[in-house]
Amino acid sequence: MFDQPEFIPCRTLMRDGNDMPTVFLDFDGTVSCADVVDAILEQYASPEWLRVEENWQVGRVGSRECLRQQMALVRATPAAIDAIIDGIGIDPGFGALLESCAAGGIPIHIISDGFDYCIRRLLSRAPATIRPALHKVDVRASHLEPAADMEWRTAFPFPEEPCIHGCATCKPAIMQSLTPAGGTTVFVGDGLSDRYAAAVADVVFAKDKLASYCVQQGIVHISFTSLADVAADLNERFRSRVPFRRPRAARVGA
Repeated sequence: MFDQPEFIPCRTLMRDGNDMPTVFLDFDGTVSCADVVDAILEQYASPEWLRVEENWQVGRVGSRECLRQQMALVRATPAAIDAIIDGIGIDPGFGALLESCAAGGIPIHIISDGFDYCIRRLLSRAPATIRPALHKVDVRASHLEPAADMEWRTAFPFPEEPCIHGCATCKPAIMQSLTPAGGTTVFVGDGLSDRYAAAVADVVFAKDKLASYCVQQGIVHISFTSLADVAADLNERFRSRVPFRRPRAARVGA
């Protein structure tokens, strides 16, 4: 199910340890084949969630307040939520990317506005062959847990105090904290909630709404369809020693 591209460990190709990249992955729609939160809202939230979504899209609220309000509209049992999650697959290239990064000693992390409850359940269903690599992946995401009367409780620990953009999870801050001094960052994402991460990453892989945003904002990026594309591209960079830093002129401020 998971194809493994030929991989040359980057330690054999990079002379300077500062050239070692750290890879950051969005989850919903990037690792997962669909947006898990949207699937839950479509099935179990009152229609008001669409108005809240519109408020976020036009910038009236940040993603933190958006998700807090939307999940307050959900009424569902844990079994019902689990069934939704179990019906959503994982990108078929995820294993290839994980195994390639593990083989090359490249740190890889998941940073998501989405919820840890959903991420944990989906990753628990990953093939046994990639589970050892998963143990090394740091997951930073919003928190979700069941409460009384089919309600759900949210929390946003990254960071506890909202950032200037009101993000559910401040991806640029996490990227800075998990990247060694002088290191380079690779970000992979698909949605508008990834735009601030894309603005500060050295290399950006984008699809769908994030790719459109990058075009509009002049952010240099690499289009992808599957995470297998990302694995193949990174491997080629290691082989040809293509630098991981993009030109400063291409950066867009967060």
